Parts: sequence; C-alpha cells; structure tokens
Amino acid sequence: MRISGWVYAGGAAAVLLGGLMVATAGWSLPPAKSQQIGYRGVGMVQSKDASVVAAQAKITAPPPAYEASAEGQRAKEVYPNLQVLGDLSEDQFNRLMASFAEWVGGEQSCAYCHNPENMGDYSKYQLIVARRMIQMTRTINTDWTSHVGQTGVTCYTCHAGQGVPKNVWFKEPGPTLPGHTKWVGYTGDQNIVAKNAGLTSLPHDALSEYLLGDRAIRVHTNTALPSGNKATIMDTEHTWSLMMHMSESLGQNCTFCHNSRAFNAWDESPPQRVTAFYGIRMSRAVNKTYLEPLTSTFPRERLGKTGDVAKVGCATCHQGLNKPMNGAQMLKDFVAELGKKP
Repeated sequence: MRISGWVYAGGAAAVLLGGLMVATAGWSLPPAKSQQIGYRGVGMVQSKDASVVAAQAKITAPPPAYEASAEGQRAKEVYPNLQVLGDLSEDQFNRLMASFAEWVGGEQSCAYCHNPENMGDYSKYQLIVARRMIQMTRTINTDWTSHVGQTGVTCYTCHAGQGVPKNVWFKEPGPTLPGHTKWVGYTGDQNIVAKNAGLTSLPHDALSEYLLGDRAIRVHTNTALPSGNKATIMDTEHTWSLMMHMSESLGQNCTFCHNSRAFNAWDESPPQRVTAFYGIRMSRAVNKTYLEPLTSTFPRERLGKTGDVAKVGCATCHQGLNKPMNGAQMLKDFVAELGKKP
C-alpha cells in the first residue's frame, strides 16, 4: 500500500506541534503531594501541586493588634457623627480605625475612605460602603458561627490590604453573542470558557444561581425511576460548575468534602461538607442582604459588565486555602469591635 507523502508530512507536523505545545505552554509537571484520608482503594486521597502549596503558605494574617482599653468615653460621645461603632470606647474605636487603614486602606491609609479635611464627611462612597461592611462583618461573626466558628473574620480576611478584594465575582453576560438572538448564535450555555466556572465550559451563571439565588444543588436522583427529587442534566452541570468554583477557591479536590464512594451520602461524608453547606448559605445571605443593595452607591466603573455590584464567593475569603489566612484567628483581638450584633 502506498502512503502519500502528505500523510508523513502531516504526522511530522502533528509531532512538532505537540512538542511545541508542551515546551511553550507554561505547563508544570508538579511534584505532587498526596495524602490518603480514607480506606485504601476508595479514592479518598487529597492531591496537591507542591508549588501551589508553597505559594499558599506565603499568605499571612495581619500582625496582632495592640491593647485597647474598654474604659472611658464612648466613641459616639467623642465623634458625634458616628453611625456605627459608637458603643466602643474611644481607645477601642481609634485602634480599629488604625487597623482599617492597614487592612483596607493600603497606600492611601485613612484617605481611602475619609475626606482628610473633614473625617466626618460622608461624601465619599467608600465610607458609606465601609459602614455597611462593618455591619456585615458583625453579622457574619455572630450569626454564621456554623461556618466561621470562633475564628471569625475581619476586613483583612477578604481585603488583605487592598481597597478592593481580589477575589470577587460579577454576573457573566452570557454566551449569546452581541446582536444575536436566542435562536441565532445561541450556544445553549455550552463550550464557552467561563471564569466563574473554573475556566471550564460548564454553565457560566452557577454563582448567580447558588450564591445569589436559592437553586437546589442536585447532581442525580436517588432512584432509577425518580419521583420528587428530580435532577436534570442542566441541574447536574450547574452543580458541577459550582463545585469547580469551590474546589479552586479552597485549593482542594472533591474528597475534601465528599466520600468518593457515595458523593450524595451525607452520613459518609467528611465533616467539612457541613461547613461548606453553611458557607454557601452565608455567601448567599451576604450577597442579598449587604452587597446587592449597595449597587446604586458604587460608581459605574466599580460595577460589572451587566451593571451589578461585586459579590462574594468562596474564594473571597479562602483565597485558595481551605482555612482563610491558613487558619489565623482573625477575630480574637477584635471581639468587642466586630464580634457583636450590628
């Protein structure tokens, strides 16, 4: 049988192209670290890229706060224009303001939120947002201990010294191309790489569905001929999109929260699954109660492509770690300031 030279040329080109892809794509062949967390043979293994683990170890909490007396005048007596935190002592209030400058202000320090000419001036939108975020932080630390425990959160947990947290999300505009209709150029939510779905082609709007809306998380039904608990293919794909987000946000694979033998079985799952359950609901409550109502407060350049406000997801606090800030006790020095009901 005679084989055309074009076949040889094509084969050689394919080999060369494959070699170039491997050599130039920036891929890493990691020294993987794996830990068996279940019985042998059931796939309960945590695998991590050693270089990622090293990068995560560099994420650190802020230095501990200096001591502040709870005695003396209340802050609202010294600063009469206060709308939150007036119950603190003057010393506690000043310490918290100094911490805010470090946690959020960055190079601008106090001027990020305040008018230096009049610290009580509420004309800057950052100050209006900060006031609401203080109330949000107090709510998280008091109402959501089912997720944050006694570790708690502070502004630094999400902001890490930046005015805008690095890991927030906006609604995706969707896969339909501009000028096209649902019938012409519509992809059916398929084969479009989405940042909110871990750079996969899974549905792009899963975070809107689960961390803003209350769509039920479903992968499959419990019986061969289901009745009641029905799950469609689209339900499954949306759920997996959310799971991709959670996996990347915590730097863990599926077995961190699930038993590989029976993903849907709660009684066979690791305890982290319950913590994650409350984390989803906490994110949803924070987005609906505190962030979405602030949409009109932000300038247009701070909004997303669809005009929506930045929202929190698992990555906002976790930043690739299963415990934010590698488990640092964020609240312990600020219980009086941020550990009370708003």
